Amino acid sequence: MRNLRVAVVGGGIIGAATARRLALTDADVTLFEKEDRLAAHQTGHNSGVVHAGLYYTPGSLKARLCRRGVELLQTFTTDKGLPYDECGKVVVALDESDLGRLDAIFSRATANGVPGIRRIGGDEITAIEPHAVGIAALHSPHTAIIDFVAVTRALADDVVAAGGTVQTGTAVTAIREAGEQVVVDIPGDQLAFDLVITCAGLQSDRLAHTSGDTRDPRIVPFLGDYLLLEPDAAAKVRGLIYPLPDPRYPFLGVHLTRRIDGEVMVGPNAFLSPGREAYRGGRGSWRDLRDAVAWPGFWRFAAHNLPAAGRELRTASSTRRFVADAAAYMPGLTVDDVRPGPRGIRAQAMNSDGGLEDDFVVTGHGRVVHLRNAPSPGATSSMAIAEYLVDHALERIA
Repeated sequence: MRNLRVAVVGGGIIGAATARRLALTDADVTLFEKEDRLAAHQTGHNSGVVHAGLYYTPGSLKARLCRRGVELLQTFTTDKGLPYDECGKVVVALDESDLGRLDAIFSRATANGVPGIRRIGGDEITAIEPHAVGIAALHSPHTAIIDFVAVTRALADDVVAAGGTVQTGTAVTAIREAGEQVVVDIPGDQLAFDLVITCAGLQSDRLAHTSGDTRDPRIVPFLGDYLLLEPDAAAKVRGLIYPLPDPRYPFLGVHLTRRIDGEVMVGPNAFLSPGREAYRGGRGSWRDLRDAVAWPGFWRFAAHNLPAAGRELRTASSTRRFVADAAAYMPGLTVDDVRPGPRGIRAQAMNSDGGLEDDFVVTGHGRVVHLRNAPSPGATSSMAIAEYLVDHALERIA
């Protein structure tokens, strides 16, 4: 690896973890991030949950890399003195119609080796979360919360300490192979590397296409707004209270999530974002919106999800409806208990047939590797994804 020149594009947690993995094996690494800081997008706008691996198809990359990622994060945060709180999670069944789905998730969690997972009754729910209700639940005691931004910075510090370079405020606009080199275009310059790995999140499809990758799958951005509980209500939540995911809909639904800073978030909803980086109202992008709605897969997806879209529109337009969804699991919660919270935007890869990519997706050719899809549990799996990407990339040039 010594003297191997590698560029990693994207300064979120996965890009930083990938750059660190390379730097610690003596590669000459440069990490490029277009913003003036690391973790500016998905990493800095997520809920901070270290997922245990309950939901993912056994044998999938998500299932394998999630469990490995948890192990690596635990070791890393311990070594760096970063907070890591195993506050636990309950996934709640409200009535008899939910029990089949609860059992299916329990089977997946068991197959994935989720530690400590158990099925509990209604009385045990209140022993764990005194203000939650349900007839049964899964309890994952080792589901944790963390500060993923702090982890990203610590990963980048290791890159620099190992002799690598972290270059913020530098947008990579194109990537192309030239013989045994890869040319990376940045504003005002062109740089040559032996290997390039992109972890570009919300811009992953566009950057991959500049190097000759296909347009399929395309990133379609889904926004998720959160509310924050006022202190008295937040004190009633010990950890994480989740609904059962609806198999007819690709997102988890409104849940209550304690953060590492003590705040408790309610949400998110899920709706088409007016821009890939539209974190505040009025900051949409016509290009992003056009690219989403012009994609044939979007309309095929929409046609199969009209009821869910209607439900999400109601929560997006009505705080009262938003809170009511959460109050089904925590009775007594009202609009007086909440205030506006943050917004996240999920980079979801969508195929031209309207199907959402459910697993992590890695593509590329020659000396270029692209991470095209890494939704939740992407942050949890970040250090394991880094291992996978680096091994995959090195096999290409061996």
